[in-house]
Amino acid sequence: MELIQENPDLSAYLAADEVIDHEHPLVRQTAARLADGADDSYDYARAAFAYIRDAVPHSADSGDLRVTWRASDVLEQRTGICYAKAHALAALLRAEDIPTALCYQRLAHDDGSGHCVHGLVAVRFDGAWHRQDPRGNKPGVDAQFSLDGERLAFPVHHEAGELDYPVLYAAPHPAVVDVLKAAPDRPYLWKTLPAAL
Repeated sequence: MELIQENPDLSAYLAADEVIDHEHPLVRQTAARLADGADDSYDYARAAFAYIRDAVPHSADSGDLRVTWRASDVLEQRTGICYAKAHALAALLRAEDIPTALCYQRLAHDDGSGHCVHGLVAVRFDGAWHRQDPRGNKPGVDAQFSLDGERLAFPVHHEAGELDYPVLYAAPHPAVVDVLKAAPDRPYLWKTLPAAL
């Protein structure tokens, strides 16, 4: 699949905004701590990915009812669904000048009751974009940081109506941000997740 930049200006994928708030002190402190142990930008990106994947539990896996959406809140509260975790990883990567996009998949619910949009990031290294999924691993899910072939949490099954959206967004998709902001808790959020972009 060919990934398509929504914005041709690469600097847009380094920008801070209300959601990807990488100028926030907590984001800066976390990035500095991770960068301190990294040999280069590749090593830092791997460390940031592992940190968000492993140290910030996916709220559905942990049973946490809180809904986070801003990167700094995800880091502070140590919880989030896929979108929120992608926002936090994007902020950590952009804090160290690594161009990072938000991207999405349309996946079927496990019970076959419909579809929902799943959030990922893409990082730019060696002149190419590489999708990464910081959702968090569990039995049956083994996402890994990789610049040599994708190691995402969920392969797409086209026969089930699933798809990879090719667009790389500089800012989180409004449909995603709107549902996160409107949800008082995760059970409510689960009922309002977008089925498509």
